[in-house]
Amino acid sequence: MKLAILTQYFYPETGAPQNRLYELSKNFAQLGWEIQVITAMPNYPKGKIFPGYRMKFSMNENYDGINISRYFLYASNSVNKIQRIISMLSFSLTSLFGYFRLKKFKPDFIFTESPPLTLAYSGYLLSKFTGSKNIMNVSDIWPLSAKELDAISEGALYKKLESFEKFLYSKAFLCTGQSEEIVGHIEKSGANETYLFRNGVDINRFKNFYEFKSDDSGGKIKIVYAGLLGVAQGIYGIVSNINFKELGAEFHIYGEGAERKITEEYVKTNPENGIVLHDSVRSNEIPGILQKYYCAIIPLVNSIFGAVPSKIYEAMAAGLPVLFSGTGEGAAIIKDNKAGLVSPPKDYTKLKENILSIKNSQIMRNEMSVNCKKAAAEKYDRNVLIKNFSDKLISYLN
Repeated sequence: MKLAILTQYFYPETGAPQNRLYELSKNFAQLGWEIQVITAMPNYPKGKIFPGYRMKFSMNENYDGINISRYFLYASNSVNKIQRIISMLSFSLTSLFGYFRLKKFKPDFIFTESPPLTLAYSGYLLSKFTGSKNIMNVSDIWPLSAKELDAISEGALYKKLESFEKFLYSKAFLCTGQSEEIVGHIEKSGANETYLFRNGVDINRFKNFYEFKSDDSGGKIKIVYAGLLGVAQGIYGIVSNINFKELGAEFHIYGEGAERKITEEYVKTNPENGIVLHDSVRSNEIPGILQKYYCAIIPLVNSIFGAVPSKIYEAMAAGLPVLFSGTGEGAAIIKDNKAGLVSPPKDYTKLKENILSIKNSQIMRNEMSVNCKKAAAEKYDRNVLIKNFSDKLISYLN
């Protein structure tokens, strides 16, 4: 049983796809699969290639028994659309050199992470060249997500990208998606077969940390956000519109991204607002970090169809009630599991009300904490999700 994974993002980078794909690789290897990863030189989220990987076109390495082949890309996290497109296109092209590695490896499946759509096309070509089954994994629907983020307008170009998207779905042996909304969209867009493969969370990573005991309900509440500081998350909008100290709260932020600099400047010029900006942390530090806090803020500025922030699952595993600022499937998960409180995007008045509700009721916090851990264990345990996916792929080989 051989699986090749084609992705622009991978360990030692941090982030939702990086963590999911690294654990997929590691767990599949433990289940008896041979794994070959084709990926880019690590550069996320700062958009700068990591030390030790610079000035190289390609290199091979091994982590936990996983063979990884890396290829050059033009690294950028700029808000400039042209630079971002060049970055995506560069790896979509250089990844094709992975053919020589895959020809020797002879994978049964090539699992391609999308977006970008251009890399999904590279995965399609590599599957044709190597005679392997093509799996297209959709973590964000493009070009729909780009339109919802105002990165592209609906017009001739959008229609062509939409046709390209449907072509890729139709050519895939299997299409997987990280949410029910994504899977539903893929099914309606011409996919031959689909599979719901949520990000989930490795709950075992959260079991060896102490149980955090909150103080009396009238005490100061410590809130955390750990993740990408990008435009879609809108952390700057939250810190510039909410005085956490006035609410009897502290807001602790960990992360890097396009909004890091303006957030840092705001925190420096407003030191009395109860906001603490920390350095970014590695994924293995997240469990210990989260369990220092009472609850987590998880925002999603735009209503992006199919988007479910993976931070929801991590907060659940840590037993943190979620203050979700957004709509869609992420909001539904919080409500259905009674795992926190929801406010509309950019509705800072409602978000402040939710902060005060959780702050002033220790009973509510404790009940939500129990609900979070139960949902993480019973519905979103990544170890179970990966085992089920492995069984699904094995069924295609028998």
